[in-house]
Amino acid sequence: MTAAPRLVVVGHPENRRVAYFRAAVRAAGLPEARVVPWLDALRGAARFDAGESVRLDSPGEQPEVDRLLRGVDDPTRVEGSGRWYARFNGVVAELAATAAAAGAGLLDEPADLAVLFDKRLTHGRLRTAGVPVPESPTSGPGRPLITGWADVRERMAEAGLRRAFVKLAHGSSASGVLAVETTGSGRVQATTSVERAPDGRLFNSLRVRRYTHESDVAAIVDTLAPDGLHVERWLPKAAQGGRSADLRVVVIDGRATHALVRTSRSPLTNLHLGGARGDLAAARAAVAAAGGSWPEALGVCERAAAAFPGTRCVGVDLLPLTGWRRFAVGEVNAFGDLLPGLTGLPGSGAEGLDTYAAQVAALLHTNRASTGTTRP
Repeated sequence: MTAAPRLVVVGHPENRRVAYFRAAVRAAGLPEARVVPWLDALRGAARFDAGESVRLDSPGEQPEVDRLLRGVDDPTRVEGSGRWYARFNGVVAELAATAAAAGAGLLDEPADLAVLFDKRLTHGRLRTAGVPVPESPTSGPGRPLITGWADVRERMAEAGLRRAFVKLAHGSSASGVLAVETTGSGRVQATTSVERAPDGRLFNSLRVRRYTHESDVAAIVDTLAPDGLHVERWLPKAAQGGRSADLRVVVIDGRATHALVRTSRSPLTNLHLGGARGDLAAARAAVAAAGGSWPEALGVCERAAAAFPGTRCVGVDLLPLTGWRRFAVGEVNAFGDLLPGLTGLPGSGAEGLDTYAAQVAALLHTNRASTGTTRP
């Protein structure tokens, strides 16, 4: 008889992500998933037992963890993502070493996470794999670093980009993202959730705003540049109900299992910034009416996930271009599975399962097929 996997989740004990995953583990009839707090991991106090399989969950949404990772005293501050990236990678490497020494194993590869949390490296890897991505002058390893607004202007001009997204290379949840537009006369404006305080500090806001003076845009970009910036073409996206639309598609063990349409009146479709859930059936119908293929759209997401073979679950941001016929991948998210209440796509094998239950089911399938051990 195949032994049931003994699961550990590195996360915040009080966080809903951990609660959803533990509930899925219980519903599958497995032993209770043990929780190792991120605070313990950051303090070098994480411990594992032989045979345990370790899931890493998001370290976000916990002020003290954020302070230790980013070195800022206010979790709404935008700055510090470069430090976050270096510290996060270091802690993950320590967790992997601790688990290996104990005879346990991480469910995801640290090397994949290091790429997934750098938008420049992610886009470079996707492009090499033949996955359609927005044109970018910063994609891939070895590209010149962006040192400030003057560099952004120069790169945009060289690439012929009048509209571009400027993103923190290591950002998430639209933190520090600017949708920049330039006119033929040289006027610049940017749409963003960044709020700039009088003293120059930057804060994440739940209100999307527009800066119409280039000096304001330059000040924000110059402040963020030391953390690392990624620039990519702002592709014209399809619309649903008069609102810009994209999709979050969850891919588990190589298969697209869940999809959510997100719509917004602004270029930022994140739900916490005023985006709303759209109509997936209407999106599929629009693809078909345009002569496109929904299976091919999901296939783009699966190819994106395949570029990270050591990661069991990713959330792919799929950008439907105007007309709903062609698609590109905007981002691939290591912790992109928080979609409460969303059940699996027809034919995905995850029908009736939320993203967490689907991951547990996939893990059990792997466990049964691998002589009784989970994949390290």
